[in-house]
Parts: sequence; C-alpha cells; structure tokens
Amino acid sequence: MIRLSRALVAAAGALYASASPALCQANPSLAPYFAPATPGSAAVDEDGFIRRWMLLEPIAKPNRTNQLFTSDYVRKAFAEDRPNGLGAKLPADGQILTHKGAKLVWHALDATQWDAKLFYFAAAYGKPTYGVIFWATTVVEAPHDMPEARLAVGSNSASMWWLNGKEAAALFGDRRMVMDDVVSPALGLKKGRNVLQGAVINGPGLSDFAVRFVDGKGQPIRDLKITLR
Repeated sequence: MIRLSRALVAAAGALYASASPALCQANPSLAPYFAPATPGSAAVDEDGFIRRWMLLEPIAKPNRTNQLFTSDYVRKAFAEDRPNGLGAKLPADGQILTHKGAKLVWHALDATQWDAKLFYFAAAYGKPTYGVIFWATTVVEAPHDMPEARLAVGSNSASMWWLNGKEAAALFGDRRMVMDDVVSPALGLKKGRNVLQGAVINGPGLSDFAVRFVDGKGQPIRDLKITLR
C-alpha cells in the first residue's frame, strides 16, 4: 500500500482548504474514490467488503495528535458527537442536520475501492480533513440467518462499530489502515435487514476504513446485499 508523506498530505489538505467550499459542495469531485450510490441494492465485492455507505460530512473535533485515542477518550467523543436521531431511523441522502452550529449533510456513496477513503470524501465537499469525526451507516441484507458471522474492521485512526444497535467492534489508539485489524466474536446476522453504523475519529493524517463480514473460519461472506434504506 502506498503511504503519503506528511508533507504531501499537508499540502493536499491546504489545497483543498483554500478551494471555495461553495464550489466544492456544488460540484464535488468524488472520483476516483467515490461515486454516487445507484438505486436499489449492491453486492459486496469479491472479497466481501462493503462499499455502499451513507456518510455524514465530518464533525470538527480538533486533535493535534492521535496518541490520545484511548478507549475512554474515544467513547466520550462519540457519545458527545453522535448525530441527533441516529439509530432511531436511517438517514436519507441529502438530509441536513445541524450539530453544534454546523450544518452537515448525509451523502449516499459507493466507494470504488475496498476501503472508504474519508479524507478525500471530506475534501471533495470542502470540509475539514484533519481533527474530525466521521459517521457512517448502511444496511446489510442476509439471505438467511448466519449465527457465525463476525465483523472484520480496519480503520485509520480509531473507530467504533454497532450492529443492530449493539457494540460490535472497537479500534483504539493511533492506528493505520490494516485489513481485518479487529475481528469481533461471533455476532450473527439475522435473515433480512441488519443495520450497521460506525464512527471514525482522526487528528492529523489520512482517514479511511474497511469493513466486511467473515465466517467462523475467517473467510469472507459474499452472499450479502447492501442497501441504504
């Protein structure tokens, strides 16, 4: 995997920050990392990764370092900066919410790669790329009960994930993207709809995440459909 130097990342952030936010929001350049989600459902990719997500524009959470992302800090940050109504009902594409005086928009997007590159999502809409919290949600449709299903997650930096309202996985500390960095115990997927929600927090550097379900042998579960409603 190619890693960008901090100087290059900083230069990219400065370039996006200097662009007109209005222009970025009116005509965002999502390529090559995202495309607007198509109607209906989408299959997971050949390796089982979920690529269809409803992403909320980032919430500002200034942090000069990722070293402080302990369990206590991250849990408190996500509790304080959880979007109103998340969990009660699913957000809609284009839905606007106001959080701590900032107007944020939900976007229905398909990641073009196995990991969802949040840094570039934020930059495309002229939003902060450093010192931020991202929220994501999606719906996993299982063709039958899968009691051995486990959630496998990687993120840059810390993140937490909830399946059907219950905590499923947590990644703390200053982390880099590693595929299947944390694999949950058997959670199970019920036949039909399963709601998956996640939050990623990062200070300096790139932000991204990758999520898939694996079976009891660690093999990707490929017969899942992903929707947003």
